[in-house]
Amino acid sequence: MGWRFGLERIRRLVSVLGMPQHRFASVHIVGTNGKSSVAEIAGALLEAHGKRTGVYLSPHTERWSERVRIGGAEIDAGEFAAAAERVAQSVEVVNRALEEGESVTQFEAATATAFVALASARVEFGVIEAGLGGRLDATNVLPSRATALTSVGLEHTEWLGETEEEIAAEKLAVLRDHSALVVGRVGDGVRELAERTAAERSARLIVAGDADPKFRLGVPGAYQRRNFAVAAAATEAIMGRLDPDRVEAVAEGLELPGRMELLEGAPPLILDAAHNPDGARALAEALPEAAGEAPVVACLAILADKDAAGILAALAPRLDVAVCTELPAERLARAGRPGARSLEATRLAELAEAAGMARTEVVGRPEAALRRAVAAARERGGVTLVTGSHYLLGYAAGARLEQDGEASGEREVK
Repeated sequence: MGWRFGLERIRRLVSVLGMPQHRFASVHIVGTNGKSSVAEIAGALLEAHGKRTGVYLSPHTERWSERVRIGGAEIDAGEFAAAAERVAQSVEVVNRALEEGESVTQFEAATATAFVALASARVEFGVIEAGLGGRLDATNVLPSRATALTSVGLEHTEWLGETEEEIAAEKLAVLRDHSALVVGRVGDGVRELAERTAAERSARLIVAGDADPKFRLGVPGAYQRRNFAVAAAATEAIMGRLDPDRVEAVAEGLELPGRMELLEGAPPLILDAAHNPDGARALAEALPEAAGEAPVVACLAILADKDAAGILAALAPRLDVAVCTELPAERLARAGRPGARSLEATRLAELAEAAGMARTEVVGRPEAALRRAVAAARERGGVTLVTGSHYLLGYAAGARLEQDGEASGEREVK
């Protein structure tokens, strides 16, 4: 359980499994923010051009099978179970050969399961999102044809480095010789590093611009238009010229769960997985496009190892009310983050006030917090925003079902 960097275990595991990741052409998606969006968009573009495609994402909100998508839809439960069973048997073989105290990790097993599932589904292309970093990440066993670096920010500095250039070096380490490297919006130092890395590996460098303005995206936000441009450039790098009509159709029909996802209702709900300052700034930039002039009531939960102060500083100017909650440890463990801890709701409220929020509420249980946020948004004729952690989004479905119910009395207004 948990993170344990290194490639020896995953290499042994995929070897026992017959190297399933070699049975499809792959696109590797690395970066600080935007990886899941770029992966899903690239998958949709490949499908639109007649290529059977699978996508591997992380994390999930409810089920492990959410991480594997075939043909644009979550993998069938039985197919996922079959892949997981095969990997479980191989894990036993690998663990017997490892030194005492060593074992295949949860993320390594999940990644191998995705590779097996995609190979079994006979996909032509696999779009694979990296977990953490790149160089020592379990996904770094792919013979990828293209790598996309979506963005670089100061996150996970204790593992990846203290500067954007150091972090980018960890991510760019996945680039394969004679492949293609697509770079999104990054700083000058990272751009120069990408240029050097591409040259060293005889890889073609493609700097993604902004999405074609004539394409109207089905999701709001300038940052999603940038993600679309990266995905389109990566897809074109491995396929050649794309059909503009098909690209436009994908753009207009785009749906990205948990990424500026707008759920109609009274009030509307916006779900966004922003969990670091860069993501929060992108969300704040997009909110006016999604919410218009309506007041925004946010339901917030942030993990203790995140920069909560930075996240709140970015969001505070756009929020009218912050309902602060926390995620149960058992929920985090089920979602693949054993040992992770949510910032206490009271501390989150203190940080929100320090960031300039005039009105905060503390509701300890996330189900009740979401009900309260929905009720507060309804009272104000506004919208409800659910953000701060991927793991909070799974509670939103229940809140939506109870939109017409009574707001919880479990609250403390500051």
